[in-house]
Amino acid sequence: MLPEEVTKYLAEHRQEHLEQLFEVLRFPSVSSQSAHEADGLACAEHIAGHLQGLGFSAELRPWRKHPIILARSTPEIADPSAPTVLIYAHYDVQPPDPVDLWTSPPFEPTIRDGAIYARGASDDKGLLMSCINGCEAFIRTVGQLPMNVLFFSEGEEEIGSPELEDFITAAADDLKSDFALVMDLGFFAPGMPTILTGLRGLVYLELTLNGPSVDLHSGQHGGAVVNPLNALAKMIAAMHDEDDRVTLPGFYDDVVEPSDEELQAWKSLPFNKSEYAKEVGVEPAGGERRRSILERRWSRPTLDCNGIIGGYQGEGAKTVLPASATAKISMRLVPNQRPEKALAAFDEFVSSNTPPGVRASVKVLSRSRPFLIRPDSPAIGAVKDAMYEAFDADTVLARAGGSVPISELIQRILKVDPVVTGFALSDDNIHSPNERLKLEQFHTGAVATAAMLNNLARLK
Repeated sequence: MLPEEVTKYLAEHRQEHLEQLFEVLRFPSVSSQSAHEADGLACAEHIAGHLQGLGFSAELRPWRKHPIILARSTPEIADPSAPTVLIYAHYDVQPPDPVDLWTSPPFEPTIRDGAIYARGASDDKGLLMSCINGCEAFIRTVGQLPMNVLFFSEGEEEIGSPELEDFITAAADDLKSDFALVMDLGFFAPGMPTILTGLRGLVYLELTLNGPSVDLHSGQHGGAVVNPLNALAKMIAAMHDEDDRVTLPGFYDDVVEPSDEELQAWKSLPFNKSEYAKEVGVEPAGGERRRSILERRWSRPTLDCNGIIGGYQGEGAKTVLPASATAKISMRLVPNQRPEKALAAFDEFVSSNTPPGVRASVKVLSRSRPFLIRPDSPAIGAVKDAMYEAFDADTVLARAGGSVPISELIQRILKVDPVVTGFALSDDNIHSPNERLKLEQFHTGAVATAAMLNNLARLK
């Protein structure tokens, strides 16, 4: 159990911690847009300064366009001989677009109906600050942390953490730890703390078809010159068969099915198809027909077109055959699939399906491997107990369809099985307008973090 003074401190400092979160949320640290590079740096500097004020030795490691924050507890706030936990959360956010669908400005945090509304509230700044607050409570009351803490916060998770593998490989000695907590995503349902035992990997790319040297008049040349947009549309349509299975050669060869025990556990979760349809605003009719919705979302690979660029986009009519057309494509990969093999299959498909009259090129923007962890580790048990202490609810084990690249990198390079969890709720509008984080999830998340440290410290 947590020392009483720790929980009391967190209860008494709720307003102060809320104001600190608001300061972080005001930084538009959008990693995908170069116009916000300075905002990302300012956000990282602010968070590092806050950690230094708590007694951490914090530094910004330059990396690509956005630095990585490494903040380690010093001997003044933790016993150097105690075990170490690496806590990961990212400080970058998704673009707020479309801004006109927000009820309040995305970077002016607002409280409504018991929730904090702002871009990054639940993904992932709110979770990062909850973890920092849990550490603060120990430092300000007991005088030191129950174990050494290393904060690892990156600014490029929302663009797929490109080349993060290189950073972790180079900095492996600095990142040595006994345990790891990846604080992203959250509860399966309200009142149901969740630990994610599996995540899908990701390949994100751009497929471009180049045709004529310039846009051509569609009346003068239509029917004689191949329209790259038409050709691209046909190629995208051919990437799935009539059962909505991906047609890339060998795409399913390495897919590992979940165990019967895991499938039964998913069936026991409070999932309602009608409620899910209401949440997403459409009948969930996509994906492989003979698979349950949770299987399709968690344990089956997918290929999706995320955007198409080409031709005239302005108001009114302009009758042209575009010189080129580009599709943004994402492939979600499940355990045992590898990004390089999926890319080879995609290249083979493109080569076989590119018609005469256009030239195809593929540009890879990011890639990450899928992640899977055994569900019975001592660390998972310690986190389960901590969640129960904070939220007074049992923790369930589930998977998620998204990708958190750091999880697999910690497992493979640092040789530590991370516990992937968080405090966001499924209806927090992550990546959408009006993103939010419930106040109770934010504040109780700090209690849960403190309890995790307390429990993990006793395992070594």
